[in-house]
Amino acid sequence: MAIDTTTAQGRLVFNLFTSLADFERDLICERTKADLAAARARGRVGGRPKGLSAEAQIKARAVKSMYALKTHTILEIGRLFHLSRATVYRYLAWLEAK
Repeated sequence: MAIDTTTAQGRLVFNLFTSLADFERDLICERTKADLAAARARGRVGGRPKGLSAEAQIKARAVKSMYALKTHTILEIGRLFHLSRATVYRYLAWLEAK
């Protein structure tokens, strides 16, 4: 069904549908915020867990020891451990922060 917005009736229908869509979007937003607040009140924290997994911590320590020896480049270390260059740097930064 096409809405003819060149007429007064068409503009009315168009604006009515637009207002209903905005209202529905606002309702969804309010419900989502209320549910997140209720979850936080129950002690539920959303999002990804902070830090590295146990396996990643082991890899990070191995990466640091290889990097400290200066026998391999960052790219070579990444290839050995199947890690991206950015992840190698992230592991090194994580260990520096500890």
